Amino acid sequence: MLNKQYSIFYFSTFDFKTLRLKKMTKLQIRAFLYQLGCFAILFISARYVVAHFTNLTGFWIPLTAFVIGTLLSPKFHAIKTKDGEKLFMKWIFMKGIKEIG
Repeated sequence: MLNKQYSIFYFSTFDFKTLRLKKMTKLQIRAFLYQLGCFAILFISARYVVAHFTNLTGFWIPLTAFVIGTLLSPKFHAIKTKDGEKLFMKWIFMKGIKEIG
């Protein structure tokens, strides 16, 4: 079992002990922006496809696009390792976890 600091699923910017927000590191900001950008591209693309090729109307179009974008977008995490902080990516279309930069 991996420690919290080495686990790919541990990502928190909130410190519950002191109830204050922690300052995000440069790699955490980069991970957030990458994830936001990928989701935005997939959401806008899925919204266009759903609107033009299905019979959905109203709030069902953005809701369906949101679900598609959430499921298909890659997950980026900044993890502190023995060698320093590194950026990792996990995606449904790739096997395993890939180190970025």
